[in-house]
Amino acid sequence: MQSYRAAKDVLRKYDQEHVLAFFEELSSQDQNTLLEQISQIDFEQLDRVIRSQVFSTQGFALPANLQPAAMLPAQPKDEETLRLYQQAKAKGQELIAQGKVAAMVVAGGDGTRLGFAGPKGCLPVTPLKRKPLFAVFAEQVLAASARYGASVPWYVMTSPTNDAATREYFAQKKFFGLEERDVFFFVQGQAPTLSREGKMLLADKNMIATNPDGHGGSLTALRRSGALEDMARRGCEIISYFQVDNPLVHCLDPLFIGLHALKGAEMSAKALPKREPMEKLGNFCLVEGKVHVIEYSDLPEEMARATRPDGKLLFSAGSIAIHTFSRSFVERLTEGGACKLPFHRAIKKVAHVGPTGAKVQPDQPNALKFEMFVFDALPLANNVVILETQRSEEFSPVKNATGDDSIATCLHDQIRRAARWLSSAKVNVPRDADGRPAAAIEISPLYALDEEQLAQKLPKDFAIKAGQEVFLG
Repeated sequence: MQSYRAAKDVLRKYDQEHVLAFFEELSSQDQNTLLEQISQIDFEQLDRVIRSQVFSTQGFALPANLQPAAMLPAQPKDEETLRLYQQAKAKGQELIAQGKVAAMVVAGGDGTRLGFAGPKGCLPVTPLKRKPLFAVFAEQVLAASARYGASVPWYVMTSPTNDAATREYFAQKKFFGLEERDVFFFVQGQAPTLSREGKMLLADKNMIATNPDGHGGSLTALRRSGALEDMARRGCEIISYFQVDNPLVHCLDPLFIGLHALKGAEMSAKALPKREPMEKLGNFCLVEGKVHVIEYSDLPEEMARATRPDGKLLFSAGSIAIHTFSRSFVERLTEGGACKLPFHRAIKKVAHVGPTGAKVQPDQPNALKFEMFVFDALPLANNVVILETQRSEEFSPVKNATGDDSIATCLHDQIRRAARWLSSAKVNVPRDADGRPAAAIEISPLYALDEEQLAQKLPKDFAIKAGQEVFLG
């Protein structure tokens, strides 16, 4: 923690002295809280953000000559691709077995929007056993460790608001069977919230208002927390990245990992064919030979609706926040402690302490929040692989209390995937008149990580009746 004089000097340099306006009124403890917070701010970076995002009125400019990015198919369509996928899967399995792969989940959110109190990763989400999201992922990590005979470390990014609760939950659940030493918690960074004039707002007299620095900030947090050093010590070369709200994700996909390695990629991504032109997924695009993600709100509608000669969407590849990173790439991006990703701004209503010390409750958007997006690392990578995945296999996030992307749709999708795996294993799954599974089915990753493993483990006489509850675990 720096001294009051040092804090005042740096604040004066960057014209932010107002945050000390009530310093003399504070208790010794509150003074230390404020000084500690000031010491953690990268003022050089903040100054760059203010100059580029506050005082500049230039908005998003769509790149010229925008083209759709190439994407490897979910299923090989020719012998050459089939051989590549076979080699890649074997390579991915080898890397996991050699202890060179780490899992990483971004889990800084809470379940407020879902009517759930607590970290989102604690949300019960499976159809029968009501296992939480964290358990679903932990079981995948545990099962992969057993399958390939190597410990897979799991890096869990929390937030300042849910870190303690998340750690306590893991301890209560005895780390879901994982070794405690193989779970590394680290906290997401925070960015100062600014007024429209570029001044840091005070949330209270002893605290600067902040907001999470976005999923892109997870890369900086890996550096700051010592997680990258921990990975290097363990010999982990590849990071398998996913977000906490999607229980269908394959946390450690040998094919995806192997393609990343064989192609010499620094960052890779999974993509979904969009359901319709205006679906709210970022678009994988090519700009001067580099892969970019263009937000759905930034892609003009005529481009979003453009089609190929076969009638399929021209810009069809949607981003779903499933990535692999080479550790060396993340180290390069965060060298010196600051991430090289750009900041994006959002204008929000933020309550704050005004010049007189009274709380201000604005009725109009008054503040600028800044965050980084992890996909902005793609154009900085020397090589990128984009692999198509199937929505029914790997994407059903829980984002809303009702409607699309809700717990209800996710439960149905989990059952449908389990039924499809069973059908692939020659099990007759009862279905209703609309073709939906007429049984409630849950398959634990500890029983099978994929349909191939499921087919190998099922008893030959395995059968399901309509209305039955089936748990394989």
